[in-house]
Amino acid sequence: MAAAVTQTPAPAPDVVSVQATRPGAAIAPTMFGVFFEDINFAADGGLYPERIKNRSFEFTEPLAGWTKRERGSSDGELTVRTDGPLNANNPHYLRIRVHAAGNGFGASNAGFRGIGIQAGAVYVVSAYVRRVGAGPQTVKMLVTGERGSVLAEASLGGFTNEWRRYEAVITPSATNPRAQFQIVVEQPGDVDFDMVSLVPRETWNNRPNGLRKDLVQWLADLKPGFLRFPGGCIVEGKRLELRYQWKKTVGDVTERTGIINRWADENERTAPDYYQSFGLGFYEYFQLAEDIGASPLPILNCGMACQFNSGEMAPVDQLDEYIQDALDLVEFANGPASSRWGGLRARMGHPQPFKLTMIGVGNEQWGTRYIDRFKPFAAALKAKYPDIQLISSAGPSPAGDRFDLLWRELRALKADIVDEHYYQPPAWFLANAARYDQYDRSGPKVFAGEFAAHTTGAGGEGKRNNWQAALAEAAFMTGLERNADVVRLASYAPLFAHVDAWQWAPDLIWFDNLRSFGTPSYYVQKLFGTNVGTRVLPVSINSATAAAQNGLYASAALDERTGDVIVKVVNTAATVRPVRVAFDGMTATGAGRMQVLLSADLQAENSLDQPTRVAPMESAVTLNGTELRLDLPPQSVTVVRVPRGR
Repeated sequence: MAAAVTQTPAPAPDVVSVQATRPGAAIAPTMFGVFFEDINFAADGGLYPERIKNRSFEFTEPLAGWTKRERGSSDGELTVRTDGPLNANNPHYLRIRVHAAGNGFGASNAGFRGIGIQAGAVYVVSAYVRRVGAGPQTVKMLVTGERGSVLAEASLGGFTNEWRRYEAVITPSATNPRAQFQIVVEQPGDVDFDMVSLVPRETWNNRPNGLRKDLVQWLADLKPGFLRFPGGCIVEGKRLELRYQWKKTVGDVTERTGIINRWADENERTAPDYYQSFGLGFYEYFQLAEDIGASPLPILNCGMACQFNSGEMAPVDQLDEYIQDALDLVEFANGPASSRWGGLRARMGHPQPFKLTMIGVGNEQWGTRYIDRFKPFAAALKAKYPDIQLISSAGPSPAGDRFDLLWRELRALKADIVDEHYYQPPAWFLANAARYDQYDRSGPKVFAGEFAAHTTGAGGEGKRNNWQAALAEAAFMTGLERNADVVRLASYAPLFAHVDAWQWAPDLIWFDNLRSFGTPSYYVQKLFGTNVGTRVLPVSINSATAAAQNGLYASAALDERTGDVIVKVVNTAATVRPVRVAFDGMTATGAGRMQVLLSADLQAENSLDQPTRVAPMESAVTLNGTELRLDLPPQSVTVVRVPRGR
């Protein structure tokens, strides 16, 4: 007789119950947004597509980025001068002196770790030029390959003895991510140059002084609710003298006063050639926010330099300049064209207001000294602009004495929104998915302003943008969405990083001089940002309202704009999880759609050569009555949208 075979019954599916007819708290349209900081060459050399480094010769070493042209038999000199400058804010310029006619003397610029050009694309080459005496009347502008081959050429000419801008267009014959730029003078005499520029003619929305198209597209595809700018520690500066001052970043680009970037000599990799030209300034930030449909969220210095550096502070009785900058910024953004700062906005090309509703006061400050400075800011801003929401700081850590003190003080001040930051291991994010379940519903709201899971890749090399980090972030974000009555804004940080010029990792989007890719964390942000509802729906896992059950995390929302119910389920387990998604009180009305993001390898990363190794897959789903049966893949994020019906 054959032995009896005992079969182990299949495990009962987990049940994710969504109370589809009981919409709860409103989800702010700003729920998921983006945080921009000029770190990792994110602005100059990145989003701001100027190819010439130190175009105005205003670095501490004025010829930084420039060298004598190696080819050519002519003899000459490169000097930086300040007599008779283009303007007072841009006092340095380059004088090229050619001693005798020949086949060309001049200057070369290697750009930002090379100059990226594409065959067939159109670029605008320009400069302010002044002829000295009977000096040269024409110059050549070349783009060359690494070995000197000419890929594009244009001539500028007709110079006078006064500063004037000259431009031409060029179309490279070949694609090269590491080309060089050359100014070539073939006539004897002296000629002066300033604001030397090479930019693509085609920018995002073809804006004048516009932005790099592929990088803006990554942002637009996130459907962000807000754009925070100009960053975090950038706002503070190592010293108050080096803080970000928005008024120096608006108006004519030739008159904007640049400074060394505070990340030039700090963090994982130094970059002494890292400066801020402010070609990308506050006007461009506001315009970018508008272009991608995001609410602008500027952060302003509150009279405190970075407390991790000098800790320099303006005395409390000497904050008038800082507070006035904040008041004037509201006028710049929202004021009529007849006002001083609203008039500047209008002259720059935007007569209509930018609809500013939020301002951050300080970045990551802590202690009673911050509170002492926040109070007069809040008093002045609320007195003149009571509808502006103020973002205040909870310090650099998600817990501890500093954090507790700030929350206690800000709660007593009835602050609008408190900015919390968390750069923590993946395990922290999994353990804190219920972080906001017990927060005071009547107190200040929360801005999860900077977060990223910091993990270590294979071999222990650095903090990696791998799937393990992204999966943990997704689990945590279900908790943000479930608590949308407390959490009003959230953003991953930092946003951008140049693969050859970064100081901080991990980051959301990486790029070189021509290409770019989104990380697994980017696709998590995209799934949440493009599937954000308008009201929270109660959700439970196996009848428990806890944030997680056996490695499952879930949130749900109603999108009143489309009538869809949206369910997000994160499976952090290494096994397939059968799940029954029950839509309580809802009748089936047809097919829905499902997006799944997963990888069997927790160390998996995307790259320039494998940009979609971890990327969402989409398919149709059909309800069975009032429920949906799914087999959640191991280590996956699943988003389902179904019509609610009646």
